[in-house]
Amino acid sequence: MDKLLSNIRIEIPQGIYLKDPESSSLGKKIIKNSIVLIEEIGFEDFNFKKLGQFINSNESSIYRYFESKHKLLMYLTSWYWSWIEYQLVMETYSVNNAEEKLLKAINVVTRTTEQDNKYSHINEVLLNLIMINESSKSFLTKNVDIENNEGYFSPYKRVVQRISDIIKGCNNSYPFPLSLASTVIEGALHQQFLKVHFKSITNCDNNTKPTDFFTNLILNTLSNGA
Repeated sequence: MDKLLSNIRIEIPQGIYLKDPESSSLGKKIIKNSIVLIEEIGFEDFNFKKLGQFINSNESSIYRYFESKHKLLMYLTSWYWSWIEYQLVMETYSVNNAEEKLLKAINVVTRTTEQDNKYSHINEVLLNLIMINESSKSFLTKNVDIENNEGYFSPYKRVVQRISDIIKGCNNSYPFPLSLASTVIEGALHQQFLKVHFKSITNCDNNTKPTDFFTNLILNTLSNGA
């Protein structure tokens, strides 16, 4: 099974990249080190010139893979959501009890990220920090509708749809499954942000995890929302 899973490839919507970074050692090096550098200095201060210096490569070589740093950020966020979707499928597909499946799904999208050794050029822990601090910048743009029509956000939308379907499996009469699913997914990142930067306005801390909050929220919502 481990050998089979190691061959599963994370798929990113075409159009986000000019050349698939998974197709070469330089492309993987760009992805690996962009995660490190963005997490270190922040997306605002990040650019391809700095990344080129960081990896000892020409800035122009990075532009062969991505036309802008915005597209690179979209690649990273799409990879993250595809990876989350993969975990959702693997951890819930054999669960028949609806509530147990829901609890597992909540855990997948709200838990603390751990390193996944199946992808040696991706540091998922650092990527999760980028998602917490920077991911909204991938879609809070004037071109969001154009990029959405191009399918660039399909991995994220599939995760929302999967959680929504699991919610409906637990309570088919609940009228807002998509809204609840997207609230949990975005809220989990936001609570992680608040836990670090605005501790006075969240109950999440080292003892109370976002998973605890969202498990309580969803179970109570579904039990009262029939």
